[in-house]
Amino acid sequence: MAIATAPGRGAVGIVRLSGRSLSAMCQALCARTLRPREATYTPFLDADGLAIDQGLAIYFPAPHSFTGEDVLELQAHGGPVVLQLLLARCLEVAAQPNVNGAPLLSHLRVALPGEFTERAFINDKIDLAQAEAIADLIDASTSAAARSATRSLSGAFSQEIHRLRDALIHLRMLVEATLDFPEEEIDFLQKADAEGQLTRLLSCVAEVMGRARQGALLREGIKVVIAGQPNAGKSSLLNALAGAELAIVTPVPGTTRDKVQQTIQIEGVPVHVIDTAGLRESGDEIEKIGIALAWDAIAQADAILFLHDLTRQNAPEYIADDAVIARAMCQKLPQRVPIIDLWNKADAAVAPMTSGGLALSAKTGFGLDALRQRLLQVAGWQPVTEGIFMARARHVQALQQVHAHLELAQIHLVSPSQALDLMAEELRLAQNTLNQITGEFSSDDLLGVIFSSFCIGK
Repeated sequence: MAIATAPGRGAVGIVRLSGRSLSAMCQALCARTLRPREATYTPFLDADGLAIDQGLAIYFPAPHSFTGEDVLELQAHGGPVVLQLLLARCLEVAAQPNVNGAPLLSHLRVALPGEFTERAFINDKIDLAQAEAIADLIDASTSAAARSATRSLSGAFSQEIHRLRDALIHLRMLVEATLDFPEEEIDFLQKADAEGQLTRLLSCVAEVMGRARQGALLREGIKVVIAGQPNAGKSSLLNALAGAELAIVTPVPGTTRDKVQQTIQIEGVPVHVIDTAGLRESGDEIEKIGIALAWDAIAQADAILFLHDLTRQNAPEYIADDAVIARAMCQKLPQRVPIIDLWNKADAAVAPMTSGGLALSAKTGFGLDALRQRLLQVAGWQPVTEGIFMARARHVQALQQVHAHLELAQIHLVSPSQALDLMAEELRLAQNTLNQITGEFSSDDLLGVIFSSFCIGK
């Protein structure tokens, strides 16, 4: 059992219980028998028969409930004290002796994070991908992410995985039949077009993986760090992208000492923008700490906005310092991390831009739309959100592994020796990996990590 609503005061607060034989709890709290799945307005009684509060009680007998167990929801006024009193009363009722002297509901206790959803998964009410979609829907930071999470929760992603699995099982059946009956004249694989089936399966996995990447991008977003020399306009660019004065802007070099982060959305994609201290040699101890934090953020970024000052583009000392920063970035960053060169202060520049990159003005907004589109391009976003389901990095990685196993299976199939036993093993590994996505083949450690990230009461 747990308080299922967010901490703090609210109009309504919910205490949720799930377990066996909760009809006795209904009788003790409400002094009446509750009709299944019907909201009943009733007082919630303490041990002396006095009302703790009045609200709605809804009883869902097993197996027709979210968790597959008996579920009781008490919808009271949303004051923290009232909800704690109800929680304490439920524990008190559970500890009362039954006719045999044992606790009435000995199994009742305060729920762990995500335990209600975990029980729904264990009792086959939802699969693991749907369970993860519940948390993703709660955490969605954009409307596109919320819609995609809803699609996954409804089973759209799981249906795609099951479709792939069914095709894979059929292919495995053909291969196993050929291995089990090698003396038969009928060539099972050739007659059933096993090579064509495998090619089509590879194509379907690639298509699902592409949509999963889009869903993972909606969930995770992209981390973008604004870097460059002092007074290039990094804080101004953050403010312009966010549409708010988040960072202090002054003409004094070294104003920014710490990281300032804001999440914006571009076409529904979360973009986590981080403004950092200007990169230079400094004797100021506080500024040196800020510069060190800037390099740490750069090393963890998905993309770098390397901001240059267009009004100083021809100054030899400025050019030399930019070159030093660029070399240091290349040393710290993996090759896959893109560096986007931006030339700020286009509104104040006398000479046109002579180097490659995007010209913009954080002051006037010129070039910001082009920058937003460049960020979506770097992130790999496709501007079609319909049909995208919410996915996680582990789903994408699993699909990549499935694709790799199927490619190896294809090699064994078309090789002159036709190593069908090796092909069968690759197909088995591919199926096991697919099953990990929906939880049909998952370790307890993985489940612990997933459900511990949920809030208590969900």
